[in-house]
Amino acid sequence: MLAKVPGKTPVPLAEAVAILKSFPPVKFDQTVEVAIRLGIDSKQADQIVRGSLVLPHGIGKSLRVIVFAKGDKIQEAQQAGADEVGGPELAEKIKGGWTDFDVCIAAPDMMGIVGPLGKVLGPRGLMPSPRAGTVTLDVGKTVKEYKAGKVEFRNDAGGIIHVVVGKMSFEPQKLVENIQTFINYILNLKPAAVKGQYVKGIAVSGTMTPSVRVAG
Repeated sequence: MLAKVPGKTPVPLAEAVAILKSFPPVKFDQTVEVAIRLGIDSKQADQIVRGSLVLPHGIGKSLRVIVFAKGDKIQEAQQAGADEVGGPELAEKIKGGWTDFDVCIAAPDMMGIVGPLGKVLGPRGLMPSPRAGTVTLDVGKTVKEYKAGKVEFRNDAGGIIHVVVGKMSFEPQKLVENIQTFINYILNLKPAAVKGQYVKGIAVSGTMTPSVRVAG
């Protein structure tokens, strides 16, 4: 397998995807991830790179989405496909240790209930936030976006962003389009405080494969 990896030499994106798909298959449909190493100081608040994006071809997985809402927002979230919608009772369920979901969305008037859940949701990357677009009045639209393949991201302490961009079973062109869309989005998010080289490295990998470096 390692013989197929072109060492440390980055290759064009389409070639990187072709190499990835040429690795011996495994018994499950591997998740494909892209990692982008940024020339940022992750300790500086004005250099944090985070956000969310709907990929053109989804990620090959149906996300489990819960919503904190009340009034007519409950029906709006349910009709959009939310897996669970609630208020104080949903908060109690989470306090009890339940985190069997991928995305948590909250209407702004529910943050008084959601706020105390930070200790549970925060470490798991599930805490709703206005910046990520998961604290919103438009809960129906947001639920639909996540169900369609919206991804959230935030750089880690090393200045690297990891995000799922699809499945190994995707057609090569769909993987290329998803990855290129994400790379372009990250380029547009360059913090004004960053000096010098912004993107220092890009790599793609499957759940059980080596990573393949991509030419920027």
